Amino acid sequence: MQLLVYRLVYPILWVISKLPWPLLYIFSTSVYILVYYVIGYRRKIVDENLNLVFPKKSKKEIKKIRQDFYKHMCDMFLEMVKSLSISEKEITKRFKIIDPHIFNELQSKNKSIIVLMGHYASYEWAIAAQFAISFPIVAVYKKIKNKHFDQLVRRIRSRFDNRLIHSHNVIKEITRDKVVGKIFSYGLLSDQSPRLKNALYWTNFMGIKIPVITGGEVLSKRLDMAVAYLKVEKVKRGFYQAKFITITEDAKSCKDHYITKTYIKMLEEQIKNKPEHYLWTHKRWKHRNASIPKGAIVD
Repeated sequence: MQLLVYRLVYPILWVISKLPWPLLYIFSTSVYILVYYVIGYRRKIVDENLNLVFPKKSKKEIKKIRQDFYKHMCDMFLEMVKSLSISEKEITKRFKIIDPHIFNELQSKNKSIIVLMGHYASYEWAIAAQFAISFPIVAVYKKIKNKHFDQLVRRIRSRFDNRLIHSHNVIKEITRDKVVGKIFSYGLLSDQSPRLKNALYWTNFMGIKIPVITGGEVLSKRLDMAVAYLKVEKVKRGFYQAKFITITEDAKSCKDHYITKTYIKMLEEQIKNKPEHYLWTHKRWKHRNASIPKGAIVD
């Protein structure tokens, strides 16, 4: 069944990827109307998240954020589909790295770099960063249940010969790279909700106490890596800019949880500034009322 669905959908996606940009965004608007008004895709989750983290905003303000978010989400999905056939010239035109010298300064330390990211703006097009820096990039990804669509997403994300690591293998592969002396920049989306059994550190995210992922910090301290935050912003429809912000050049010397808290603070600032560009369809705060596991650190 999975293969059948894939074979039916893939030709449609390929045709969409070939659409001229103006037609692509006209189509995106149509998808928005269908997803938002007809299907109501994850509307309950989005409303719950927005009302939870913005309790002082009016219903009118929440509605505006929600509508703008769905428009952005549809754009972002179709931009990912467009990545099936986008050229290097086109993606670098639409996703620009500003202040690349900041990353070059980190690169000069001759050590691998953890780049922490959030599900904000266009995290899918962040692969374009490799064209602005002379440093091999590795992307960490989470597997999709449908193996055929998983292969498709992997193909999209590795179109420009960047390496991918499955999230389950990240510790093993990054450690192996360290042992054999290979230096890379590892991109990690670190704002997911961890499993409760792995919820060893709890802190505030958008004012709500929840468990957060600390894998990037743990790896950087254990393997002596620098850490940066990739701040991605939407300039206008179809155009983004990003810059690297150094969190630390020497993770080993940082106090415990400094890296994680700094990353969360940077992401929060972006969300508060333009909340419509964050991915509100995921259950980031689902463990807020859960019992904190014994031995976990609460900050």
